[in-house]
Amino acid sequence: MKAKKLWKRLKKEKTVQLYVLLGMVFLFVFKYIPMFGIIIAFKDYQLKTGIAGFFTSPWNHFKHFKEFFGFYRFAEILKNTLVISLWKLLFSLVMPLFLALVINEISNKALKRFAQTATYLPHFISWIIIAAISFTFFSQDNGVINHILIKLHMTKAALPFLSDPDYFYGMAVFTGTWKESGWWAIIYLSAMAGIDPGLYESADLDGATRLQKIKFITLPSILPSIVVVSILSIGSLLGGGLVGSNFEQCYLMGNNSNNGASEIIQTYAFKVGMLNARYDFATAIDLLQSLTSVILIFGSNAVSKKVTKQGLF
Repeated sequence: MKAKKLWKRLKKEKTVQLYVLLGMVFLFVFKYIPMFGIIIAFKDYQLKTGIAGFFTSPWNHFKHFKEFFGFYRFAEILKNTLVISLWKLLFSLVMPLFLALVINEISNKALKRFAQTATYLPHFISWIIIAAISFTFFSQDNGVINHILIKLHMTKAALPFLSDPDYFYGMAVFTGTWKESGWWAIIYLSAMAGIDPGLYESADLDGATRLQKIKFITLPSILPSIVVVSILSIGSLLGGGLVGSNFEQCYLMGNNSNNGASEIIQTYAFKVGMLNARYDFATAIDLLQSLTSVILIFGSNAVSKKVTKQGLF
């Protein structure tokens, strides 16, 4: 009887179920099957052996992991990854929420729609374009920003924003925040749209100010959304949080001059894997990063459930 009801429901929702099936096939083919390749992180794999090498290559246990930890630039690469990611984490939690609160307070509907559209459009711009825009604005030779700073007598000479390692952290956080904050603010705006207007009307009758309404009505009402975004941000900490991919950003905006600050775990693994054809070593590095992300997700979720009684799962 249950089987008949299930079959009838599937036939009724066949279009929706088809989309679900396609999504499951996509995940299986491109996410789960490739996970088998993790095995080469514990082997001495050679590209010339092909797929057969996954089975025939000799085991080396934790050789690649020990090599990475012993690499002379390991501390520098780890520092760059953590500093950029932690700063991005801070801004991924604060800026989208601040932006959503500001947009939510705009009473003019046309202006509100324009502000929302203008802030989330950068999300659809690829990092290649962002890197080109950054060069146009921050170039030491003819960048717009340097030109303005010199004209305003704020600096005597052009500043090496794109080549000096001391400026790279700030550039990475600034461009990532500009690109993604508007997109993630949509989550908060959606949550705010579901708040009962009667709460604000009651607050107006009690003489509450805008800041008081934000503090006592808006923020508590969207707490579940804040928790979800926070856990996702912490879980993707080593990948850049929610304000942009660390790999794409650092690979495209990094160069020989600022390599001391722009070289991170992802870019190092990519270069070693693709340029030196050391796929086994690169896989070991990526596996470490993935395991760390899983631990961070479960850990942050557990802490959140204990502190705020809210969690992602």
